[in-house]
Amino acid sequence: MTEQEHLMTRFAKLIPVFALLALAACETVKGAGRDLQTAGQVVSRESAQVQSGM
Repeated sequence: MTEQEHLMTRFAKLIPVFALLALAACETVKGAGRDLQTAGQVVSRESAQVQSGM
């Protein structure tokens, strides 16, 4: 096996690992986005109540 073939084999084995890491990162960012969205909704609701005098 040549050096280039060896490197390509190693790279091919790492592709699934990189894919899983990317997927995990996307889920983490997605979850953080949902948390921020919920926090924004709470702030909006509270400010509307304050403005209406409740």
